[in-house]
Amino acid sequence: MSSSTDSKPLIQPLDESNQKLLAAVHPLDWVNPTPADRYDLVVIGAGTAGLVVAAGAAGLGLGLKVALIEKHLMGGDCLNVGCVPSKCMIRSSRVVGEMRQAEKFGIRVPEATIDIDFPAVMARLRQVRADISHNDSAQRFQKLGVDVFLGQGQFVSGDSIRVEDQTLRFKKAVIATGARASRPPVEGLAEAGFLTNETVFWLTERPQRLAVIGGGPIGCELAQTFHRLGCEVTLFHNHGQILDREDADAAEVVQQVFLREGIQLLLNSELHRVEKIPEGKVIHFTHQGQTHTITVDEILVGAGRSPNVEGLNLEAVGVQFDQHKGVLVNNYLQTTNPRIYAAGDICMGWKFTHAADAAARIVIKNTLFSPFGLGRAKLSSLVMPWATYTAPEVAHVGLYEKDAEAQGIEVETIKIPFDSVDRAIADGETEGFLKIHHKKGSDQILGATIVADHAGEMISEVTTAIVNKIGLSKLSGVIHPYPTQAEAIKKAADAYRRTLLTPRTKALLGILTRIS
Repeated sequence: MSSSTDSKPLIQPLDESNQKLLAAVHPLDWVNPTPADRYDLVVIGAGTAGLVVAAGAAGLGLGLKVALIEKHLMGGDCLNVGCVPSKCMIRSSRVVGEMRQAEKFGIRVPEATIDIDFPAVMARLRQVRADISHNDSAQRFQKLGVDVFLGQGQFVSGDSIRVEDQTLRFKKAVIATGARASRPPVEGLAEAGFLTNETVFWLTERPQRLAVIGGGPIGCELAQTFHRLGCEVTLFHNHGQILDREDADAAEVVQQVFLREGIQLLLNSELHRVEKIPEGKVIHFTHQGQTHTITVDEILVGAGRSPNVEGLNLEAVGVQFDQHKGVLVNNYLQTTNPRIYAAGDICMGWKFTHAADAAARIVIKNTLFSPFGLGRAKLSSLVMPWATYTAPEVAHVGLYEKDAEAQGIEVETIKIPFDSVDRAIADGETEGFLKIHHKKGSDQILGATIVADHAGEMISEVTTAIVNKIGLSKLSGVIHPYPTQAEAIKKAADAYRRTLLTPRTKALLGILTRIS
């Protein structure tokens, strides 16, 4: 669900691809069905969490009556303004990045011959998004047995929700309205105009000069992407290092890559005001104690997320919420109204598509099965990996060293640099490392960070080990195809095994070896 109002366009430009997308996720000729007398489950918001809850409940074969409400575009952020379009752009930018490094592989591609067709990059994005939109379409969910209602959903009583001029009565309800880009309180920013992840993928022409506000995952991914696609990018961040919530060594690797590629980083900066002039948008800011200005063509805001709690009338049904943190839930994703649950960005610190998916599965179990004594699922039981898709990528799961220390857990860390991994050397991708944190005196894995071009693909092995309580000793026995970059994980496990060899054991092995 989006914060966009009815006066704003659903999406732009209205080319063939976007018309195909709209026909799937917000068909303009859609007629809302006649509501059932009472629904077993009503879901507000058709992003990842809402879609998984609705499809999961309807697909159980129990004859449950399920309704799904969406006021904007089905598929939510992930399909329309998040994961899918951003990764399409990132893929195009990585081609450019590889071309610029081609000479180290014996292939000469002069910079002057790299012709970046920005409109074609964006057209491909729109086509890919449209091609996969059927998975989230209103028609597909209708065929699954879900009653799909397009419009603003609003609670009107403890057991009913209003959509347009219809009332849906429910036994249980789920709030899955997601979040939107936060807007920094900078004077003149709104008047000058700015982009967020909700509108940046509407671009059809490349901005020559782009300012990115925010050095977190979204800001960093898009800053590098637009720079590689030919924009002059300036990244503003109010901390001393980009990706400052990540492992400091990991963030430093990415930061050095950004600087080498030519992205201007203005760290520890403070924005004061923005004004629009004929030559562009002038940003007034302080950096290193001095006031400066910079003129850009576009400003992209990627500084945090705000929950979509407006318009739901949550007060009327006793659902507590916070304008910054979203809907208040317990460990079972139950709100302060026991009949109403929430899932996804609206209520969780983990604002990832896969986190919303996992939360939705918890909600299905707790709303439909736990009343029959089949147990309750807990949010705290999840082991959540994530990845930032810069080049190189940064992926993480479990605890950081500082987290373990804060919990009073003694931790030891094994670090494997990728310049010691044969496949990374062959690939020319030696910038980065694997860190695995394990409990001191034990092979129990507490967490891991990977910095590599395909870190997001590698982190799942460590996640699987943590979930299934597989320690480093057993992980050492896992055979990896050679050569792969994931061999770094086996190297880390082998490094742990070597620590088990005490001086006495080594001496004994030496004697046995000589005897044999």
